[in-house]
Amino acid sequence: MPLWIAFTLLAAFAQNIRSALQKQLAADLTATGASYVRFLYGLPFAALYLAVLLGATGEPLPAPDLAFAGWILLGGAAQVVAAVLLVRMFALRVFTVGTTYSKTETVQAAVIGFVVLGDQVGPLALAGILVSLAGVIALSMARTALMPRNLVASLASPVALMGIGCGAGFAIASVCYRAAALSLEANGFAVSAAMTLACTLLWQSVLMTGWLIWRDRASLRQSFQRWRPSLAVGIASVIGSIGWFTAFALENAAYVKALGQIELVFALLTSAIIFRERTNGPELAGIALVVGGLVLIVL
Repeated sequence: MPLWIAFTLLAAFAQNIRSALQKQLAADLTATGASYVRFLYGLPFAALYLAVLLGATGEPLPAPDLAFAGWILLGGAAQVVAAVLLVRMFALRVFTVGTTYSKTETVQAAVIGFVVLGDQVGPLALAGILVSLAGVIALSMARTALMPRNLVASLASPVALMGIGCGAGFAIASVCYRAAALSLEANGFAVSAAMTLACTLLWQSVLMTGWLIWRDRASLRQSFQRWRPSLAVGIASVIGSIGWFTAFALENAAYVKALGQIELVFALLTSAIIFRERTNGPELAGIALVVGGLVLIVL
């Protein structure tokens, strides 16, 4: 199995666990606070991972340049903005419209990756991305009354634009992280990815700490008071991030994000096996499309 596939599967699985832990933590923290802990509590473990890699490989600490710093600042900020938009959509009644449009992230990543880095997407892989996108959209609409014609009609609505913006934020972040890791060309892919991850989490922790001090000090206090469950979220988050960032250092961001959609299949399997929730016809069709698209991408 190619390494980028293994790391992407690890990332998707760990992200599924992190989402479940964050959902439980959200009962005690605000949505912003629950998002904040994934950065803050993940940072020490990311730094530890980098230190272990440096010791194991004997490589020197990477020497970042201005290009690396620029990619980190842009990518980290884009991810935070996308996360805020996602949280904002949770508060809206028409959440499904926004989240469905946010799933265009993979297509946007392909376009941005081509424009910024010249990453090529082959015909078979492009077909896989589009097929898996159709599957993700089917899954997001499976338990709602939202019809395709209503989805198209809502394209110009604020929530649809918010969803597209959310997807764009995550796509920009993915491409920036790949560019940052590639800029550390003197180091191996694992150390480059680890350095990129540690610097990104540091920047995001500083950014969100400043925001919470300015706008939401109660959430900041709660994130420290609830340190035990927050620590679990941080550990699961950094394991997932190690997978994402290493995969980005190895392969086209569009391929990585498209394959990462298998997280939705993991989530449905978890619901069916652990919580005994039944899967309906549209969900089964969506799973089939997602898996079929991922097979095309892997091929």
